[in-house]
Amino acid sequence: MIWKREDSEGPEEAAPTKRREEPAMAEQSGEVTIVGQGAKLEGTIVSVGSLRIDGQVKGQVNADGDVSLSPQSQVEADIRAQNVTVAGRFKGNIIVKGKAHLARGGRIDGNVTSKTLVVEEGGIFHGQSIMDGAPAAPQAGQHAAQPAAAASEKAEQVKVT
Repeated sequence: MIWKREDSEGPEEAAPTKRREEPAMAEQSGEVTIVGQGAKLEGTIVSVGSLRIDGQVKGQVNADGDVSLSPQSQVEADIRAQNVTVAGRFKGNIIVKGKAHLARGGRIDGNVTSKTLVVEEGGIFHGQSIMDGAPAAPQAGQHAAQPAAAASEKAEQVKVT
């Protein structure tokens, strides 16, 4: 149903407004928070949806959705999110449940823990990649040295220029 401003008069005006708010609350996880190009933030950023950073951030970033760092961004933080794309300059640690993507022209100075790491040609990665797909605790009957050996095989130093 489409509501026109001239159709609603007086107390009936509250009903269309309420109907519009309900879908917005249900779609909160699909929201994208944007830190603009001129913005400089210091502290902890928490987002229930996704986050795009165009400016400068120093501190911690926690997002339930994806985090995207645009080419002009400068971020010095620890990031926890579903997926991360870095096209700007990043210094710190990244922990994601899915994919970490370093785009052409982007730079990561720090450690990345993810299931998948994509480094495009022209991206610079100086740090450690930890592929987080193995179980953390040994199964019954396994020796403690086996998981440690598997974890050390998955950690690697990578520099792409």
